[in-house]
Amino acid sequence: GDPSGTVDNFTIDSYNNIQYHTAADMLPFGISAKIAYATNTADTAPGSSGNNAGAVTTGAIDHKGATATEYQVKAAPLDGLAIGASYFEFGGDEGMAKNDQEAQSGAYYATYATGPVSIGYSKAYANTLLRDNADGTDTAAIEYYDQTNYSIAFAATDDLSVSYERETSEANKLDDTSVEQESSAVQLAYTMGGM
Repeated sequence: GDPSGTVDNFTIDSYNNIQYHTAADMLPFGISAKIAYATNTADTAPGSSGNNAGAVTTGAIDHKGATATEYQVKAAPLDGLAIGASYFEFGGDEGMAKNDQEAQSGAYYATYATGPVSIGYSKAYANTLLRDNADGTDTAAIEYYDQTNYSIAFAATDDLSVSYERETSEANKLDDTSVEQESSAVQLAYTMGGM
């Protein structure tokens, strides 16, 4: 429903995947780690279901790789503070034509809450897939997206809260130009009885 031109990072939940998570409280400072692997990102493939034996593996129109891997690390080193980072990459296209740049993305964030106030900040980068461009004619193509978000919220009472959020998304092109979109939102919530 978002009418904006904001482009979010790649995410493993777009694909069937297997994951490994470290056990809760296994590491100090609330550190946890996750790794997820999608064995097949194609729109049809023999490996995706036992009921389509013999189907030909075909990449979707926006096919960026045959497999995908995402890594995530989170920590809570202080009371009220949460930090984290993630990285996503496609792979498994050995033998295909050379690409000038592979599709990948990464992000980091921090949130802090104390009393009725909470703040948050995040930064994300997403490289687009750039096919082999030896002749240099595709200079208007987007090389990467740079996204910055920050927010603050205040719970005035148990029933009333107000928050402000600002998001900036910048598309950086190969010809060294960029297009930036900024959006902001103010939210007010009030609870009265069951309403």
